[in-house]
Amino acid sequence: MQKIRALSKPNSRVIFLNVAFRRKRVDRDNHERWVISYADFMTLLFAFFVVMYAISSVNEGKYKTFGLSLGSAFGQSTAKPGDPSVIHLTEQEMYLKSIVDRRDARLADQQRRQNERMQHLVGTLNQVMDTFVKNGQVTVSQTNRGVMLDINASALFAQGDAALASSAQKTLAEVAKVLVDGEQKIEVEGHTDNLPISTPVYPSNWELSSARASSVVRLFIAQGVEAKRLTAVGSADNQPVLSNDTPEGRARNRRVTITVLTPELERVIVAPQTTSETAASGVPEDLGEPAKP
Repeated sequence: MQKIRALSKPNSRVIFLNVAFRRKRVDRDNHERWVISYADFMTLLFAFFVVMYAISSVNEGKYKTFGLSLGSAFGQSTAKPGDPSVIHLTEQEMYLKSIVDRRDARLADQQRRQNERMQHLVGTLNQVMDTFVKNGQVTVSQTNRGVMLDINASALFAQGDAALASSAQKTLAEVAKVLVDGEQKIEVEGHTDNLPISTPVYPSNWELSSARASSVVRLFIAQGVEAKRLTAVGSADNQPVLSNDTPEGRARNRRVTITVLTPELERVIVAPQTTSETAASGVPEDLGEPAKP
């Protein structure tokens, strides 16, 4: 308690008042706040070392191959034998690398020649079917599956029939001459519109589309194309190219599609070592592509 003397006027009496003051609450400093900063620092430090460990785990074989590729790309040929920066491959690694290089070169050459053959086939079919192409009844295109020859059914068959017209037989015979010497698989697929058909010969569009595809296949076989290369497929109205709501669309959907399938790349076998040497070194004889089915 503190005593404070209060004076009013000069002649007034002195009055002493006991005034009680409450002490202000003093906040103490928190001396443990460093724990939070320390925990954050340790977390960051742990993450840093995890990242450093992750990037330090390098596949030595792949790293050597990568280094050699960079060296050859930038013309690195002046390195000295004792230079520690030079990556030396073992005899087995060099052998494997040579096999892979020759396989890649062989596959690239096969791919190039294959593309040239398919492009040449497109040009030849366009010439053979020139009249139908100009009339809009035939389209020749190259897709991922192969070279596709799309023929309007009106150019081949009478309505509701699967017998080839005489003019169509002559044209398809020319197509067969182009395909007879090849080895690619050939898929002939018949298509119809969505109008139902029900006759004693063709109870549905399935039979009609299959019969039309089979007629083309039989003609190809008669012209010398190997039967084992051919496949006849009937798809009915399940793969339209236009809407069946209009007569023009239905006429476009009635078609036969001849697809010369792109052949798979041949199996690449590179085995300069004998079987006994390969077994001793642990190096596989064949690192090529899977065999063609």
